Amino acid sequence: MTHDNPKLALLTGAAGVLGSETARALTADGFRVIMVDLNRKRLEALAQEIGRGAYPLALDVADPQKIAKACAKIRQEFGQVSVLVNNAGITRDGLIMRMKEEDWDAVISVNLKSAFNCIKAVSKIMVKQRAGRIINLASVVGVMGNPGQANYVASKAGMIGLTKTVAKELGARGITVNAVAPGFIETDMTAVLSDKAKEAMLGMIPLQRAGTPQDVADAITFLASDQARFYCGDIISPNGGALMR
Repeated sequence: MTHDNPKLALLTGAAGVLGSETARALTADGFRVIMVDLNRKRLEALAQEIGRGAYPLALDVADPQKIAKACAKIRQEFGQVSVLVNNAGITRDGLIMRMKEEDWDAVISVNLKSAFNCIKAVSKIMVKQRAGRIINLASVVGVMGNPGQANYVASKAGMIGLTKTVAKELGARGITVNAVAPGFIETDMTAVLSDKAKEAMLGMIPLQRAGTPQDVADAITFLASDQARFYCGDIISPNGGALMR
């Protein structure tokens, strides 16, 4: 069974704040969106909210075999994958001297290895299509560093390196690979920060406000659009000016 609309996006971490906003934005742009996350209840609620074009898929993206099987099934049913958005992410913060090995492993597995798993599976589909967009979620901390987040920062710096390398590998096949590296964004992850930490972050932003999930979703949908056809290996960073070079 194949569907009439050829524009299909596979979005990981879809149940979170950024993922949910991105799912809404992509479906509004005419994409069918397969929303992947472990949180089945939130996925189903989001799919019901969005309606047509939103497909929930409860799946552990850190498991390469499950990803490979899911992508094979997606290709069989939908015919192709136009866009992959690697958005799955968690935090397990702590100073490096006290960080538990399992906290390091968990963050690297979900944030970075899941992107490897998804890119490996989806690139095989995109190479046959000779077309596709891969969009990875990095972070400004992957460039700047951030005390107490060695695991998270390493995963996001890894996403930047992964993006540039895969862009060079797949560009000749008509596949663009780019990253979005948000700055201080209002999400569940930043909501737990102390008022002092939030004030310090806002003090670094010339626009004097935190970013919104919509700011990030707009960057993602741009990279998924035809207007971004000549972007390849780029890191787009909605950060309000906090990372000026």
